[in-house]
Amino acid sequence: MAEDLTISNNISKEEQYKELIPQLQALIIEETDLIANLANLSAGLKEAFDFLWIGFYLVKNNELVLGPFQGPVACTRIQKGKGVCGSSWEKAETLIVADVTKFEGHIACSSWSQSEIVIPIVRNAQVVAVLDVDSKELNTFDALDAHFLSMLLNEIKF
Repeated sequence: MAEDLTISNNISKEEQYKELIPQLQALIIEETDLIANLANLSAGLKEAFDFLWIGFYLVKNNELVLGPFQGPVACTRIQKGKGVCGSSWEKAETLIVADVTKFEGHIACSSWSQSEIVIPIVRNAQVVAVLDVDSKELNTFDALDAHFLSMLLNEIKF
């Protein structure tokens, strides 16, 4: 597949995901390098949705370590149970935060972040990484984002 994405304007968020996900799947399906795939997924989602920050934290030595991302510089390491990412990892569940200022213990890697979704990536009953997406707007993320992003994350080979 060519490394260009076809992204339509003025369509619903659901239609954007339905258009984008097959393109991203095609981009990673035959690539075996994890970092290359995480980098391309971050870039593709950033290009399509213009999120403030999108990237991956990988579980290494019992902490989350910054992986491929797109956006402003980020926190490098996050402990289990700390912030939205660490809480998602600890609970092994998707967290959607409409207003990060109301999330107790939120780690403000960027003062521009207003809302956030974090989705754990689970393999063999263990969280191996999390996808973290931040927006400059309040209430950006919902169950639709969780559904389509989770579907995409299931394609990643760890």
